[in-house]
Amino acid sequence: MIPKKYGPVLFSLLLSGMMSLLVSGIATLRAAGLVDGLLDLWMSAWITAWLIAFPTVMLVAPFTQKIVGTLVTKT
Repeated sequence: MIPKKYGPVLFSLLLSGMMSLLVSGIATLRAAGLVDGLLDLWMSAWITAWLIAFPTVMLVAPFTQKIVGTLVTKT
């Protein structure tokens, strides 16, 4: 098991991976259509997107959590 202190990093890694996989898949399909090599195009787009998404989530998550904390009730 992974120590609890690495939870935020693991969360960011998984969230950014899944979201970038989904978004890059939709964007690649829309841009290229159902063509031969679509999976290769998608995986290339995904890796690029994930390399940007992961550090972005790491930087933006604490700020977003603070915003959410001010918008929700304390009850």
